[in-house]
Amino acid sequence: MNDGPDPSGSFAAAPLVAAEDLHVGFGGTTVLDGVDAAIDRGAFVGLVGPNGAGKTTLLRTLNGTLKPDSGTVTVDGERVHDLSSKAASRLVATVPQDTTVAFEFDVRTVVEMGRNPHRSRFGGWSEADTEAVERAFEWTDTRQFADRGIATLSGGERQRVLLARALAQESPLLLLDEPTASLDINHQVRTLELVRELVARGKTAIAAIHDLNLAAQYCDELLLLSDGDVAGFGPPETVLTEDTLGAAFDANAVVSRHPVTGSVYVTALPEGRRSDSRAQSGRVHVVGGGGTAARYLYVLDAAGFEVTAGVLNEGDTDAEAARSLALDLVTVDPFAGVDSEAREAVETRIDAADCVLVADVEVGTGNLPNLRAAADADSVVLVEERPFAERNYAGPEARDVYDELRTRGHVVDPSAVPAAVAAAIEASASDGSTFQSAHQSPTNGGVAGDDSAR
Repeated sequence: MNDGPDPSGSFAAAPLVAAEDLHVGFGGTTVLDGVDAAIDRGAFVGLVGPNGAGKTTLLRTLNGTLKPDSGTVTVDGERVHDLSSKAASRLVATVPQDTTVAFEFDVRTVVEMGRNPHRSRFGGWSEADTEAVERAFEWTDTRQFADRGIATLSGGERQRVLLARALAQESPLLLLDEPTASLDINHQVRTLELVRELVARGKTAIAAIHDLNLAAQYCDELLLLSDGDVAGFGPPETVLTEDTLGAAFDANAVVSRHPVTGSVYVTALPEGRRSDSRAQSGRVHVVGGGGTAARYLYVLDAAGFEVTAGVLNEGDTDAEAARSLALDLVTVDPFAGVDSEAREAVETRIDAADCVLVADVEVGTGNLPNLRAAADADSVVLVEERPFAERNYAGPEARDVYDELRTRGHVVDPSAVPAAVAAAIEASASDGSTFQSAHQSPTNGGVAGDDSAR
């Protein structure tokens, strides 16, 4: 909050949005129970929380659609609920979760609707209106859709058009209700990148976001709602803590850093495995390198597994993570390949493991022995974020070893690692073949989809 003098003696700018003691209820059920928040100009705030926490209700209260039972909302110094609908819309623009448009308008008409709050009943179309619409097209890269019917666009394209309509309103505050809902990962990222660009151009944005990791990656601050009140507000690293998430979501989660983006990364653990449990419920050997395995080391150690790792170069990010957790680690010198001694050491650990986890690691001749050793394991979980062709620097030989791993193992994306490892260990304890047969496709060894791109 900027509500006092700065060290130079001048007063800091007042927040653009101030919500004070908001209470909202429906039919005797309290949804918002004393919400207070102050949001600075030029911030991208992610509104997060469990289902039913009141995120959409708070957005509707902020834009004036819903009048609180008590409390106030101020935007740019104006009390929103004292304003007419048009006046409120000049301050707040909203992009709804549902991108369906009731009538078959062309895209230009939809975007031009954003100018309605600025036009009088009998006023004509002005040069300022044209400039605002053209600027909205430019900023959202949607001009190519201008003459197309809105219903002909994909979900991601419609989302950008509705963003353009909101931008045409030229309001300082932009509200978005689950802007990434029902979009594939490419359009999710593109949408949030666009919102961040708009904030860099001077907008203030508040977005309800279901995915905590996307929210942490793109938002300046997070406002966590739980039981109708603010459970946390601030930078992602201060809000997304294991204790806070446990209280708000009733979930067991491990919080680490994403090895590529560096942002806070939340991983939910399987039910029944508590992060404070140190029971050795299974042994997992992790093959990684270059930071690709660090978060899995944290997560699996927190889940109570006995974790080993290697072979890794000294100084590698994964090696440092393993050492910080006091894990059993096999290393070689920096930039050195896996020698016979290290290969023997890692084979011993793989033989003793109930499951081997292979991260989305780049493979060269130096670390190819790690994959060869993993291919001999009884149970393998293989993480794929990128096609192997993009990470293969060892040629056909590595391709053959990797194909064997994919055929024999269970291929997962990062979010599925804890559950996949737990299932593999459980299956290994009963019948080593159960896990493999339960997850493999008869056509491609456990992975749906065409592998030709790999």
